[in-house]
Amino acid sequence: MDPELEELRQKRLQQLRAQGGGEVGNKNPKEEEAKRAAEAERRTMILAQVLEPAARERLNRIALVKPEKARSVEDMIINAAQTGRLGAKVDEQKLIQLLEDISEQTKQTKVTFQRKNRLDDDDY
Repeated sequence: MDPELEELRQKRLQQLRAQGGGEVGNKNPKEEEAKRAAEAERRTMILAQVLEPAARERLNRIALVKPEKARSVEDMIINAAQTGRLGAKVDEQKLIQLLEDISEQTKQTKVTFQRKNRLDDDDY
């Protein structure tokens, strides 16, 4: 490669890192893992505070089958807890209501075509 081009590339990379834009692909994987672990711990702590044990068990069982649905319910509960919309702990009935609300929002219409098997004149 051209040494001037390589030198310019290195300078630009240093500028990006100095500006805090080190998103060029050289992030420390340990830092990212620590951030993910801290986020998971924070979510767990919030959910432990606002969910009753039976509701937490139900949510864990749902997470085994449909992780995306459980994640969206968790997000709703955490958001409501952070904005102060939860008056008391979420019991199992309230959790079921949230699940039904999400199911209604994500319902999709499925269209199936049933074709009749008729004999055409062309088949002979």
